[in-house]
Amino acid sequence: MKPLYSKYLFSSLFLIFFLLGVWFLAPGLDTNIPVISEKLKGVCWVGSRQALQGGELEYLSGTGANALSQTPFGWQSDPKKPEIRWALENDRMWWGESAKGLKATLDSANMHQISSMLKPHLWVRGAWPGEIEMSSEEDWLKWFVLYREFILDYARFAEQSEMPYFCIGTELEKTSHRTEDWRKIISDIRQVYSGKLTYAANFTEFDLIQFWSELDFIGIQGYFPLSEKKKPTKKDLAKAWENHLSRIEDVVQQFQKPVIFTEIGYCNTEDAAKEPWVWPNARQESILSESIQAMCYEAFFETVWEKDWLAGVYFWKWYPEGKRRDPDFSPQGLQAERVMRTHFTQP
Repeated sequence: MKPLYSKYLFSSLFLIFFLLGVWFLAPGLDTNIPVISEKLKGVCWVGSRQALQGGELEYLSGTGANALSQTPFGWQSDPKKPEIRWALENDRMWWGESAKGLKATLDSANMHQISSMLKPHLWVRGAWPGEIEMSSEEDWLKWFVLYREFILDYARFAEQSEMPYFCIGTELEKTSHRTEDWRKIISDIRQVYSGKLTYAANFTEFDLIQFWSELDFIGIQGYFPLSEKKKPTKKDLAKAWENHLSRIEDVVQQFQKPVIFTEIGYCNTEDAAKEPWVWPNARQESILSESIQAMCYEAFFETVWEKDWLAGVYFWKWYPEGKRRDPDFSPQGLQAERVMRTHFTQP
C-alpha cells in the first residue's frame, strides 16, 4: 500500500502546484491597482441660480454621499470653430457656477465631510461637446491653445480652493485622439494643481484613449445602453453590464488605474435603460416609471459597485432645491434615491 500512497501523494502535490501555476499565470486584474480607502459616493451637483439657503448639503450628507462634482461652463458657439469663451465670475452667471458660488458650495460640502471635484464642461450651441472637431491642423492648434487657457484657469481655482479632485475635460470625444496635445495639457495642469486628475470619457470613447497613464483615474461617463426591452428585468440589466465590464476591465488592466464613473444616471421613464444618455427634453412622450429608474440603480450597485478597481461614482444629477421636473435624471424623492441611500450608507 505504501507505493500506492506515495503515488497518490505525488499526484496530488503535482496537481496543487499545477493549479497554483495556472492561477498565477492566468490573465486577470492586477490586485495592486491603487484605489482609495473608501469609495467616492457622489452626485453631480447642479449649480443654483441663487445662493444656497442652508440645509442643502446636510440633506445630501444624510443619503450617505461623501462626494460631489461641481460644473462651471465654458462656451463654444460652433463645434467646428476654435472659439471658447469663459469667465470665473460675471453678473450674468448662475450663482452656483460662479467662482463665489463654487467656493461657497465647497465650504458647505467640507463642513459635511463631502469631497469636491471641479468638473468644467464646454457648452456648445446646438451641439454636444463630443461633436467638437476642427477641420484643419491650424484650427486644432488654435482650439487647444484656448482650451488650455480655459482649463488652466479652473485648475488654478481648484488649487487655490483646495479641491481634491479635478476633471480635465468631459466627453470631448473627437479631440481625445490627439494624445500629445492632451499630454501637454495634463503636464501644464500638474504645474498648477496638486490634487488628483481624471478625464470624463464618453462610454464610446474610454477604451480608445491613450493618455490614461498620465492621470490618476480612468473617468467614464457611464451611460451604457442596458436593454432594448420595453420592460426589462434586473437580470437583463445585469447581463448587459457584464459585457460593458469586460471592456472596462481591459482598460484597467492595460493602464493599471482605478475607475471613477464621473457621471452615470437614468431618467425616471420606462425607456431609461435603452439609451440612458437621451436628454429629458427628448423623452416628453415617454411613460414615467420610478421602478425602472430604481432598477437601473440596483443593477449598477449589485453588478459594478463592489469591483475592487472602482474608486467611486457620481450620479447625474442632484438639485440643491430638489427635483424640478418630470421626466428627469434626478433620483431625488424617488425610489432610486432610496436605492442610492441604502448602498451609500452601508459600511
